[in-house]
Amino acid sequence: MRRRYTKKANWPSKNIKEQTSNESLNSQLDANIQKLKQLLDGPNDLVIREFLLNNNPTMKGSVVYMDGLIDKQLVQESILRNMKDFASNKKSYDTSKTILEVMYENFISIHSVEKGNTLEDALDGILVGKTVILIDGQTSALIINTKGGESRSIDEPTTEMVVRGPRVGFVESLGTNLALLRKSLQTSSLRFQTHQIGRRSKKSLVVAYVDGVVHPEIVKEVNRRIQSIDIDDAPESGFIEQWIEDSFLSPFPQMDNTERSDKASSELLQGKVVILLDGTPFVLIAPFTLGDFLKSPEDYNERWLIGTLLRILRYVAAFFALLLPSLYIALISLHPGLLPTDMALSIAATREEVPFPPVAEAFLMVLTMELLQEAGLRLPAPIGQTIGIVGGLVIGDAAVSAGIVSPIMVIVIGLTAISAFATPSFSLGISFRILRIAFMLAAGILGLFGIILVYIMVMIHMVNLKSFGVPYTAPFSPTMDRDWKDLILRAPMTILTRRPNFMNTKDVDSGSREKE
Repeated sequence: MRRRYTKKANWPSKNIKEQTSNESLNSQLDANIQKLKQLLDGPNDLVIREFLLNNNPTMKGSVVYMDGLIDKQLVQESILRNMKDFASNKKSYDTSKTILEVMYENFISIHSVEKGNTLEDALDGILVGKTVILIDGQTSALIINTKGGESRSIDEPTTEMVVRGPRVGFVESLGTNLALLRKSLQTSSLRFQTHQIGRRSKKSLVVAYVDGVVHPEIVKEVNRRIQSIDIDDAPESGFIEQWIEDSFLSPFPQMDNTERSDKASSELLQGKVVILLDGTPFVLIAPFTLGDFLKSPEDYNERWLIGTLLRILRYVAAFFALLLPSLYIALISLHPGLLPTDMALSIAATREEVPFPPVAEAFLMVLTMELLQEAGLRLPAPIGQTIGIVGGLVIGDAAVSAGIVSPIMVIVIGLTAISAFATPSFSLGISFRILRIAFMLAAGILGLFGIILVYIMVMIHMVNLKSFGVPYTAPFSPTMDRDWKDLILRAPMTILTRRPNFMNTKDVDSGSREKE
């Protein structure tokens, strides 16, 4: 039988690049307008408002902006109205200056104004919410910052709830987030370095740090990695994190993310760097260590005894979330002699009708727990809570009644799930979920010896892992005794007067007044 082949479509063999233009602005206004329309393909939200200068039909100008990206009131009050006054003004001006210079000095009442000489400058400004003023006969344009549009108001973070602490969280506006940091740290040492990310989206990214505190090499390394980013768009800070992290093969996160402005400002004072991306409320904090992931802002808002108790409880919860199912498998399957006799007999009685071995039983319940957790996250909030509570109770009770799993297994999985939710960092919680599977497989094959082997492998990996040059396990290893007072324990605030030694900050004393 003869096969019929369709002719291959004549697709371009190379990647199609974005249509941009580096050519200079034309002295003819109509040519510039037509070129901008051509580059943008004449969108409906492109607004072009023309006006006459001194009521002279031969002297024309245009105000160009993208509807929905600008502050309409600002454009109306500070640009369009001023342009009307300028057009009707009969006053004579310095003839040595261009019309744009006269506009800037006498009629533009907005502080952030730039001068553009190319079509790309004008196009980039329009696409980020700026307003461009073009004048017939001029080969340059005024690019005015009028960013605005609809945005979410400042609210309490939903992913990092605290009982006692500020109720202020970052939003999707980069300018608002920078202002929140300024309000938290009213110091002249706070520095912002701006980058542009995305060949097509061209989003603004800011690296924030406190000069005189952070080690200069950390700032230099962060900027170097950000400058190496080469992607079309970065819709969320997670794209930046994956691009600049030290090891993409590691299951552990090497940077933290937060919505809390108070947490970001406190980390800046510890000698760390905060990375803010326009369009997302989640900012990145680097470098970050394992001990930092188990801390919470609430530890410092409460008295030291309460903060210490909560932190110890968090370490215990991390141990349960990581190792409890694997310990159950190892003790029940291969090492029942390590259990007290009465407990071993009781567990054996509950497992008498269970048809599966402990390892299969544990994997079945862990899979069910993961499915319920994922479904609760994806569904709307009221339905998600119902699925999580009712689904867990119904499935657990039905599984025990049917003899598929033992009651002790349901208790173990329930305690594991509760302990996992006690971890402050969602990213670290996901890492524990991955490693939990590895520990369960090792426990099912080699028992406690398998758990120990996997534990040694994880420790070797973490000891060799770094976050922007800072050891991931510091101050556990390398051991820095001075930093232990804010690690598992939280010492009184009167003692916590020095910054972490492993951060190698320029100013180590956080108790003295900062020299401005």
